[in-house]
Amino acid sequence: MNFRRSLLIVVVMALASRAGTQELKNPLPSLREQARIQQEWLKIRLDTILPKLMRENGVEMWVVPMREYNEDPVFSSLVSATTFFVRRRTIYVFFDRGPEKGVERLALGGSSQGGLFTAYRDTTLGNAELWGTDQWKLLTKVVKERNPKSISVNISHTHAFSDGLSTGEWEQLQEAMGVEFTKRVVRVERLPLDFIAIRIPEMMPYYRQMMETVHAIISEAFSNKVIVPGKTTTQDVVWWMRQKTQDLGFGTWFQTSVDVQRIGVDMTGVADPIIERGDVLHCDFGIVAMRLHTDTQHMGYVLREGDRDVPEGLKMALANSNRLQNILLDNMKVGLTGNEILVRALAEMKKQGINGTVYTHPIGEHGHGAGPLIGLWDRQKGVSGRGDVPLLQNTWHSIELQATTAVSEWNGQSVRSAQEEEAYISADGSVAWVLSRQTAFHLVH
Repeated sequence: MNFRRSLLIVVVMALASRAGTQELKNPLPSLREQARIQQEWLKIRLDTILPKLMRENGVEMWVVPMREYNEDPVFSSLVSATTFFVRRRTIYVFFDRGPEKGVERLALGGSSQGGLFTAYRDTTLGNAELWGTDQWKLLTKVVKERNPKSISVNISHTHAFSDGLSTGEWEQLQEAMGVEFTKRVVRVERLPLDFIAIRIPEMMPYYRQMMETVHAIISEAFSNKVIVPGKTTTQDVVWWMRQKTQDLGFGTWFQTSVDVQRIGVDMTGVADPIIERGDVLHCDFGIVAMRLHTDTQHMGYVLREGDRDVPEGLKMALANSNRLQNILLDNMKVGLTGNEILVRALAEMKKQGINGTVYTHPIGEHGHGAGPLIGLWDRQKGVSGRGDVPLLQNTWHSIELQATTAVSEWNGQSVRSAQEEEAYISADGSVAWVLSRQTAFHLVH
C-alpha cells in the first residue's frame, strides 16, 4: 500500500512538472505573421515619426549610405523584417517636400522594402553597379535635382547610434556631392538617435507578452524544477535558461548570468558555485523577438531546512530596491535629461536613507538602446554627453539599479538587491511598468 502510494505521488509530481514546462510557450505569432506586423510598424514610423523629427531638427535631406556587413546602427529601424543586411551598397535618402507632399524615401541600390521606398536606379551607368559605385552617381543626380538647404549625415563623437557613417563612405559622399553641397552638410545627432528610440503603441502588446515569458522563465529557473540545493551550479541554471529561451523560439543579446550571495562567505570571483540552502540568488536575463529586446534582473532565495519564508532582513533588502525604483520613476519627467533625473533620484535616495546606485538605460530596438542614460554603475555623478539627452515620450527604459542593505539575520552582512525591469513613457508623459516588477523573492524550497 505504501509502495503504491509512493508510486502515485511520483507519477503525479512528474505530470505536474511536465504540465508546468508546457505552460512556457512562445506567445508570439508565426514568423510570417511577425514580419507582416513589423512591416506595419515600419510604415507607421516612417510615415509619422520620421517627418516630425526631420522638421524638429531642421533637416531637409537625410542621407544614410552603407555597405553590406558594415551597416549603420539606424539600419534595422529603416528596413523590413525580411531584410537582414544591406545589399552591396545602399544609400537611403529622405527628402522633406513639406507637410502636404511629405518625406520622399529613396533607396539607391537595395529594394523598396515592400513598397515603402522608391527603388531608384539608372541602368545606363554600365557595370559599375556590381561594385556599388554607381549609387554615388545616382546620389549626385538626386541631390542636384532636389537642391536641399541642409543635408544631415550620421557622424557623432558622442552617440554610437548617430555615428554610422564610416570614413570610406564619408569620403566618397563628399566627392559625389561636390564642394557646394558638402558645405550644406550638418551633423544632427538627435535625428537617428530619436528615430531609433521612439516606440509606437502598436508594439506594446507584443512586448508585454515577451515580458510575461521572461518572468515565467525566471520563475521556473529559480524553483525546484531546475535547482537542487547542494547539487545544481549557477552555470547549470544559466544554460537551462539559455536553452529554454531557444526552445521557445526567442533569441538573446547577451549571455545570461546567475550569481549567489552567501552568509559569511565572500563569493567574489567564484565562477560556478554550487547553490546551497540559504543562498540569495540573482539573475540578469534578456530575450529578443521582432527586433525588440528585454533586460531583466530578479532576486531569489533558497530556503533552509525548516524555513517557511525569507528572513525579514532579506525582505527589507528587496523592499529598499523597490523604494529606489519608486524614487526613480517619480523623477522621470519628460524634458529632463538623464543626468538631471539621476541627480534628483540620488538626492531623494539619500534623504530616505537608502544605500544604492542607479544605472538605467533606454531599451527597445537595441538592448542598451538609444536615448538618455540615467547613470552608469561607475558614473554616479552623471554621464557626459549620453546623459545630457532629454527623456522623450513614447520611449521604453530598463529601470536598472541596486540597493545594499545590512541584514541582521546575516550578522549585519550587506546584501545587494539588484533589480531591472522595463518601464515605458506614454504619449502623455506618464511612466508605468510594461508588465510588473518583482516585490517578493522567487523561492527554492
